[in-house]
Amino acid sequence: MDRRRFLGAAALGVAAAATGIGCTGGGKGRIPKMQPQTALADIGHIRAVLLHLGHNMWCNYPSEAMGKTLQEGALPLDPKPDFSLSCNDAAWRSATDRAAEKGVNMIVVDLGEGLFYPSHPELAIQGTWSVEKMRGEIARLNALGIEVVPKLNFSTTHNGWMGDYTHMVSSKPYYRMCEEVIADVVEIFGHPRFFHIGCDEERASFQENNGYKYVCARIDEFWWHDLYHLVDTLDGHGVRPWMWSDHMWYHPDFCDRCPRGVVQQNWFYDSRNGGFNLETNNTSELIRLQSYLKLDQAGFDQVPCGSNWAGHERKELGIGADDVMAGLVGFCREHISPEHLMGFMMASWDATTPSGLDHILRGIDLLAVGVM
Repeated sequence: MDRRRFLGAAALGVAAAATGIGCTGGGKGRIPKMQPQTALADIGHIRAVLLHLGHNMWCNYPSEAMGKTLQEGALPLDPKPDFSLSCNDAAWRSATDRAAEKGVNMIVVDLGEGLFYPSHPELAIQGTWSVEKMRGEIARLNALGIEVVPKLNFSTTHNGWMGDYTHMVSSKPYYRMCEEVIADVVEIFGHPRFFHIGCDEERASFQENNGYKYVCARIDEFWWHDLYHLVDTLDGHGVRPWMWSDHMWYHPDFCDRCPRGVVQQNWFYDSRNGGFNLETNNTSELIRLQSYLKLDQAGFDQVPCGSNWAGHERKELGIGADDVMAGLVGFCREHISPEHLMGFMMASWDATTPSGLDHILRGIDLLAVGVM
């Protein structure tokens, strides 16, 4: 199999899809069939916004095997995982309504612990959305002209949503869980065109520097093996994988080894305020700009991601990040071949809560101004 050219067969198996694992309530059973989502975002004109349903992608997860319940706290860790859903229904509705008003045609939902997975009900927390609630929201958004894409982050840096499986990475139970929750989500979302698998920031140094107390990072062949497992699993469902591209910043062989069919999402937030000029940006983030060109030359389809989140250099200068999205759009339209530029995504990186809502709404507005 030449992974550089296409996704390939589901070589590692997708038993969950074959058995129809899942249900709409507690326990295991079948998820009722749903009509496939209609492709509402034209390729080349994707206008996507990332919204967070779950939020346990940024936490120290203490295993229940340590001897106490999570609520009691097996260890004095910070940040601890959420035990009730942080996403607020009113804030979600306001954000999605603004997205529709501004012409957004795709919402990528960072699911985490926010959706009930019938094959793994133990991953749910208080307030987790039911299958019916998610399907109802997908139908509402589709009626507004918005395609809904699921995202589950399988990076070991952002997998607190997996509960105890966080501590079982690259084991048989872990692979089975990944297959089963993917099968659940594909069915719940009506066999979407795309499925975002995250896979960003998986570095031991990153975890240590950000206060992680349990450090787990796959490198070299372990990382590639597990990426191929995810890609092959989605290939077996006929769904196209979509991933963050930052692994390539540290691994020059990325473009040779990553399957060409995986949608690439390189992200550049200009957090060091170096700008978008390849000749004058002398910051450590230059490689991020250069990566757009390398991905294009290698033949990957891309959905570049910008943000209105400001890094500490921008904060120190008091300039914010409102200019980033428009700058990114201009740079990518100049340097990425039109046939490989699928569109753009805004990630504000704030929780979908009343306190985070203004920042999210501002991000949606900036996306609309930058790409329309």
